[in-house]
Amino acid sequence: MNFYKKQTGFGMKFFLILLFLALVGNWSPAQNTEKPFGIVIHGGAGSMERAKITPEKEKEYISTLDKALKAGYGILEKGGASVDAVEAAIRILEDSPLFNAGKGAVFTADGTIELDSSIMEGKNLNAGAVASIKHIKNPVSLARLVMEKSPHVMMIGAGAELFAKKMGVKLVPNNYFFTKDRWDGLQKIKKEEKEKEKSAKKESEKNKCGTVGAVALDKDGNIAAATSTGGMVNKKHGRVGDSPIIGAGTYANNKTCGVSATGYGEYFIRSVVAYDISALMEYSGFPVDKAANTVMDKVKTLGGYGGVIAMDRNGNITMSFNTPGMFRGFLKSDGTSDIKIFQ
Repeated sequence: MNFYKKQTGFGMKFFLILLFLALVGNWSPAQNTEKPFGIVIHGGAGSMERAKITPEKEKEYISTLDKALKAGYGILEKGGASVDAVEAAIRILEDSPLFNAGKGAVFTADGTIELDSSIMEGKNLNAGAVASIKHIKNPVSLARLVMEKSPHVMMIGAGAELFAKKMGVKLVPNNYFFTKDRWDGLQKIKKEEKEKEKSAKKESEKNKCGTVGAVALDKDGNIAAATSTGGMVNKKHGRVGDSPIIGAGTYANNKTCGVSATGYGEYFIRSVVAYDISALMEYSGFPVDKAANTVMDKVKTLGGYGGVIAMDRNGNITMSFNTPGMFRGFLKSDGTSDIKIFQ
């Protein structure tokens, strides 16, 4: 009996020692098992010059970008989905007259506003897009409805707006999107166009910054991306750029990253920019920053300009552009954040 008690006591002590060592070995005061999450946004890349943006205007840009970041991040912080975060962030940018999307969109050659947008989820590769719409206050939300409530990926023009009505979306008159700065920009280009076609093209490119986009990674490891734009100022009948094109202006895949692009859309379509970044990561093992820089170098070689924002599945962010500036910012769960305009 005494021998049994001794053996049992020894076994219990040995078990407790092992348990203690296991707990000590796995415990660390700095340990954090929560997966990274965050959001990165852009408000367009272009030939903005520091001398032409007043300190007051710069504060407006930064304030609006900050508001959009916090709206998206707040959703992620509460455990919300990345697709909700990018939509919330972009709606704020669409409602601002500062950017070429929604309220601040540029004018077509006919003096009207035509809007494009797309959204994509990385967990299942579902996507939705709209193009050439004229009466939808927040195109990104209609793009999401196309993704979730229709069997299609893209709808355009009157058909997209008919779908919006059926979905209960309130339409607004086209003049809701009017801003004097954008109207003056169109008149300036038209004047240049009469004098010299080449000069008009250069001026058009300078005024084409402002497209907005967002990429988010949520606590479940799901990535989403979205882009929204008014397109190119003085654009001709029926022109559509890269923003609503899945794989060109927007792409998301949980295996790799999420991407939103901005710039001279024709070059981004030809280069399939957003998907190319993901493909370099998936098939060649590139980190997200190297993939983005490589693809943007290809765009520059073709003669195009602009930029991209991207976030990979581990929360790594890159913001690559080949223009003097790009409105951009990010906010991550590790406490890092930044908002910038110029190089």
